[in-house]
Amino acid sequence: MREGLIYKALSGFYYVESEGESFQCRARGVFRKKGLSPLVGDRVKFQIENEVEGYITELLPRQNELVRPPVANIDQVLVVMSAKEPAFSLNLIDKFLVIVESYDITPSLIVTKQDLLSSAEEAFIQSRLDYYQSIGYKTYLISNLEDQSAMLHMLVPGINVLSGQSGVGKSSLINAVRPESNLETGVISNALNRGKHTTRHVELIKTSQGYIADTPGFSSLDYAHIDKYMLKNCFPEFVAAADDCKYRECLHVNEPKCAVKAQVGESILQSRYDHYLQMMNEIETRKVRY
Repeated sequence: MREGLIYKALSGFYYVESEGESFQCRARGVFRKKGLSPLVGDRVKFQIENEVEGYITELLPRQNELVRPPVANIDQVLVVMSAKEPAFSLNLIDKFLVIVESYDITPSLIVTKQDLLSSAEEAFIQSRLDYYQSIGYKTYLISNLEDQSAMLHMLVPGINVLSGQSGVGKSSLINAVRPESNLETGVISNALNRGKHTTRHVELIKTSQGYIADTPGFSSLDYAHIDKYMLKNCFPEFVAAADDCKYRECLHVNEPKCAVKAQVGESILQSRYDHYLQMMNEIETRKVRY
């Protein structure tokens, strides 16, 4: 029995790296019976059938996992947002960050296409990135005209996941780090102001720092697993202020003597609080899923 890492899943096959070798594996039926599904990033035990094929027999314990995109054992999620084309959106940034926080994974924030900005637009975006940095997130504003191999210093040892809308430049960033990966890049749909889907499966690409995952782009974000009590804990600056709220389970909406509300517009960015209220409303009005 050997151990290895699933670095790609495609068409019912799992591609496992073990001691510098790659094996195309299928999962034993026992996983379906137990309601388990191997994910890219899983450490597994597998049985070799021949020189290049095998069967996965055991999933080793996971430290975490994302559902969408389906990746396990993540050390960092890099939320990628474009400055333009598609348009810069603080609302989308906050939704991505909340989802990553809800899985207890460390997010960082990259904004691409700095070269398309006017001076005023760049100053606005940089001021917002300064805020996100002040609440504990690493942030990067990068130009598509510069050498993007500098992205290597944004990676942490282990598994790094790029997540964000289609068309923001995730595949371009990976190509800059690993030109031999030669990932297909897309064009922007003017009608929809979003990118065409270019990545069709999740795959870990090896770098000097560890692994980077290119994931299928998506524009709809699902946070059905987050309830209103979890939501408030996905905003680090709310958590920092909440000790001074009058009520221990304060939701920072209508409660009196709420320290979070008192700091909105001062140490807490107004847009962050507005997006929190929007998400809270969606959570409270969503239909129960059976």
